[in-house]
Parts: sequence; structure tokens; C-alpha cells
Amino acid sequence: VLSFPYETAPLVCGDLVLCAPVVEREATEQNKALHAHYAHLIVHGILHLQGYDHETDETAARCMEAHERQLMCALGFDDPYADEAT
Repeated sequence: VLSFPYETAPLVCGDLVLCAPVVEREATEQNKALHAHYAHLIVHGILHLQGYDHETDETAARCMEAHERQLMCALGFDDPYADEAT
């Protein structure tokens, strides 16, 4: 997922671009339902557009993942990180 923030339009914060073949491949590789993986990537991208980051420090990554889990649960999806090794 790529996020392109807009700094001049207050009602639109950016675009999300997803590559369907990549999303499908990842869902298959991760043994996830395709619609759940799409939902997770959209939530993830929207959080990036709102300023969240998971690449620069571990605390920020944990915060972003917590928000992802909360939003996915509110949308009726399982924890997207439940099957990852910690």
C-alpha cells in the first residue's frame, strides 16, 4: 500500500493505492481472507495519512499497530497481527 498525503486540501488527506495482484499474493501467503487483508491495508494506509509511522521507532510502531487492531475489531475483523511471531 502506498500513501500520498495532501497538504493543501483540508477535507481530503490523501490517496491510497493498492496493487491487487500483490494484495492477493500476500493474503494467500499469510493465509488471510482477501477482504480482511484489503481492510487491513486500507486501515494501515489511512493511519499513515494521519501521521502514524511504524518504520522509525518501536514505540511508534506499537502505537500504530494498537490503533490498527482497535479499528479492525470495530470493523468486525480479527487482529491482523495475531498470527505473527513476536
